[in-house]
Amino acid sequence: MPSFDRLHPRIQRWIRDEGWNELRPVQDRTIQSVLDHERDVLVSAATAAGKTEAAFLPLLTRAVDRVEPGVSVLYISPLKALINDQHRRLDLLCERLDLGLVKWHGDAPQGPKRQVMRSPRGVVLITPESIEAMFLRRSRDAEALLGRLDAVVIDELHAFMQGPRGLHLASLLRRIDLMSARRPRRIGLSATIGDLGLAAAWLRPGDPASVDVISVTGGAPELKLQIRGYVEPAEVTGRGDSLEVDGGDEALDRIADHAFGVLRGDNNLFFGGSRRSVEALADRLTRRSEAANLPNEFFPHHGSLSKELREELETRLKAGTLPTTAIATTTLELGIDLGSVKSVAQLGAPRSLASLRQRLGRSGRRKGAPAILRLYVRERHVGRTADPLDHLRAETVRAVAAVQLLLDKFVEVPRQDPSIITVAIHQTLSIITQQGGVRPEPLYHALCGEGPLAVLAVPDFVDLLRWLARPEIALIEQAPDGALMLGAVGETLTAARDFYAVFETDQEWKLLHGTRALGTIPISNVLAVGSLLAFAGRRWRVTDVDDRAKVLSVAPHPAGRLPKFDRLSVEPIADRLAAQVREVYLQNDAPAYLDDGAAALLAEGRKAFAALGLGATPFLASGEDTHVLTWRGTAANSVLGVSLMAAGMECEIHDLGVTVADISPGDLKALLARTKAPVAALELSAFVANLQQAKYDEYAPPDLLRRLWARANAELCADLPRMARDLLSSEPG
Repeated sequence: MPSFDRLHPRIQRWIRDEGWNELRPVQDRTIQSVLDHERDVLVSAATAAGKTEAAFLPLLTRAVDRVEPGVSVLYISPLKALINDQHRRLDLLCERLDLGLVKWHGDAPQGPKRQVMRSPRGVVLITPESIEAMFLRRSRDAEALLGRLDAVVIDELHAFMQGPRGLHLASLLRRIDLMSARRPRRIGLSATIGDLGLAAAWLRPGDPASVDVISVTGGAPELKLQIRGYVEPAEVTGRGDSLEVDGGDEALDRIADHAFGVLRGDNNLFFGGSRRSVEALADRLTRRSEAANLPNEFFPHHGSLSKELREELETRLKAGTLPTTAIATTTLELGIDLGSVKSVAQLGAPRSLASLRQRLGRSGRRKGAPAILRLYVRERHVGRTADPLDHLRAETVRAVAAVQLLLDKFVEVPRQDPSIITVAIHQTLSIITQQGGVRPEPLYHALCGEGPLAVLAVPDFVDLLRWLARPEIALIEQAPDGALMLGAVGETLTAARDFYAVFETDQEWKLLHGTRALGTIPISNVLAVGSLLAFAGRRWRVTDVDDRAKVLSVAPHPAGRLPKFDRLSVEPIADRLAAQVREVYLQNDAPAYLDDGAAALLAEGRKAFAALGLGATPFLASGEDTHVLTWRGTAANSVLGVSLMAAGMECEIHDLGVTVADISPGDLKALLARTKAPVAALELSAFVANLQQAKYDEYAPPDLLRRLWARANAELCADLPRMARDLLSSEPG
């Protein structure tokens, strides 16, 4: 039977009234899958391919005829704004079907929530944090609302496959399963999945092979793209790490000049990176509007802005009646329906292909319209006495490498997340609060029975509980009957409103030289005493690490020439992107999508690469230091750097590899040549100082954090001898 004919008659009428001529391929296949069986379903298709309707049309067909009381469908989104958008899209349809449709998040009205609690039926649209709040504060209501679900729809699934929110949601879904008379099926939706097998395993941890995977390729719009390159003047480069001073000729000012000319008059998204850069760009573009006596079309969008300001901008973009460019951090990266966005711009070279693909998918949604991408890259002025690495123009080259991988449809595979212990602590406190107390065995089963937290073995969990019950930690305590209860500190934490969210944003480390505060920086690489950092125009050696307070004590380190390329990012890069950067250096073509500035920078970088002999050797002398260019990602560089620090070296870990201080290339080669046996990851973990990376890691047992770091990096540590051989075998002769 054709999929359209299998839908409820009122849904068929709604489709006709919407003016649809036909169902899209992903909708046709998903409708058949959902109505044919009860298995979990993974739907992967391009942005704007109709995935939401593909899932909801068959689910609502079943929900209309449901007799059993209870909510039929729970839709989970990473963003409140996406929930608001889906509510607008489904509201009329659910009204025709006489099914409730309720937004459930902190900013949603209370009336519809109370109504669905009195008479549970229909669809609830919710965030993970609101599920958490329901478990904590309204546990009986949670069972009534979530205990009889037919299906859970997880939108933007890729956003939950890594990071603390993904671990949190996996635990919440496990808890929903355990409270339900029957396990609700799960339907995952995404346009950006690198490994469908991993996605299926996340969706159905116990039986990924049973997941019906629907992958629809094609349908992507024509792509128009440009990389634009800018160089900071020498006087700006010398000002330190801030490149946001408005003096008229800085790179950011020239970027604003170009963006003002090409973005005015249309709806666009401009991803600016940090909140500081977003505000700096928005301010420049607004002042250019004022100077031209034109209405302002440029507005910032980030998490620190009020809900009203963010929603006002989202509504303006969606309406499409006034030309609008939103300058955002990552807040508009996911699938909020912002109407017809003509183009997407980004400040800086991409570090993640998953993010780049997601951002690009915001453009080209109108039939026949191309997707337009502009990458604005800033490089620093390089003088004759600069470090050799600065001549490589690595930011420009990485932008070209990212575009090449984008065209190859590459997407990163998630690594084991370092937030596992934080989520285990958070969910332990949450379950104790929900149930009023719980014994260790069922608690372990609920948290670690399956899913990503299953990496915690029983001895790990026992160590964690014993640590949390220590008097100086006081998160939990054990009653005489063996039940675990909240301790004094645990009661304080769970009573706080920010407990609902397990993630932290924009965590930075404070740098202290003696008693003088130098500033703050984000850190993505591992740290140890002896690590080197470039900050405020000079090099610093880490002398002490306060992991709990996120404070680095540093001392000046003598360095003849300090590399100036930007190393301050919390977003890691993958091995494939790092390897592609080397490939770009070795290529001879000048891609047509480069403007004159970017083409000149690429040529300059390739010329320096050849002149330095980096096609033949990864070792590069710089004064008394040696750079070793590994062409590996952040994780591999971090492990190599820690191993060198364990051998007594002082190192800086960065995107191109590792810089080792006070050693010649010959001596470094000799040191690497002695790396013949696999390195024990647990032994190496003793040299990692910044293990507390997530929200509640300060309450975690240090030994357990080290064991998990060792497990996550065991393959890389075992691979160190081969990595050393590969570096040495690159040498001539």
